[in-house]
Amino acid sequence: MNRLEAHFTNKPKRNLAIYFSAGYPSIESIEPIILTLEQNGADIIEIGMAFSDPLADGPVIQNSGTLALANGITTVKIFNELSTIRQKTDLPLVLMGYLNPVLQFGFEEFLKQASLTGIDGLILPDLPLEIFERDYKTLYEFYNIFPIFLITPQTPDDRIHHIDKLSKGFIYAVSSSSTTGSSEGFSLSHIRYFERLQSLNLSNPLMIGFGISNQKTLETVFDNASGAIIGSAFIKNLQPSAKDYGITQFMNQLLNEQ
Repeated sequence: MNRLEAHFTNKPKRNLAIYFSAGYPSIESIEPIILTLEQNGADIIEIGMAFSDPLADGPVIQNSGTLALANGITTVKIFNELSTIRQKTDLPLVLMGYLNPVLQFGFEEFLKQASLTGIDGLILPDLPLEIFERDYKTLYEFYNIFPIFLITPQTPDDRIHHIDKLSKGFIYAVSSSSTTGSSEGFSLSHIRYFERLQSLNLSNPLMIGFGISNQKTLETVFDNASGAIIGSAFIKNLQPSAKDYGITQFMNQLLNEQ
């Protein structure tokens, strides 16, 4: 059983996924960040693969990706740094990035290496559903890598249902159509969007991302979905010089803030 499937079976609600850019603040920080996040209550880790043209990323994630590329991060180095991760954790791990580097690596070879490394899911926001279904669906299934797709407030209900049929693990519900890290909270329109998603009775768990930065926004998402995805707020609070990168302090504030 894929770890994502097993995880949501055992814990269907109040899940916290944390995104960070592999290679920031250093290439060697990938494994320690994952293990420290697990120790501090993260349920799922999204490992970002830096790309030179990150159209959907806000300034915080863009900057961390730029610094990761300057540090020399590559797809090969990500797999190398994760080569022993499954000896240390069973936490679900998801790779997130853009299609171009995966195509350059070779799509099947990428899925093969991801499977050998112990990756559970893959998020490629710019992979068209039709191309996935035609060219890659059977490869994902062969290597037991779950395809995870994004929806937005503008996604029509019929397309959401189609995405639900093709997705495995969870659906990434983007809270707004802006770039990452650009929201300070949730408005009534956000809540109505979350309620609309709940009314669709989707078969996959919903994880909501974008605009979650504190306990208030986190609890709003917990009330309306299977869990939350936090990226920009986490990266913004990473402390490269701290022994644990400031992760313990960030997670304590997020989960225990009064």
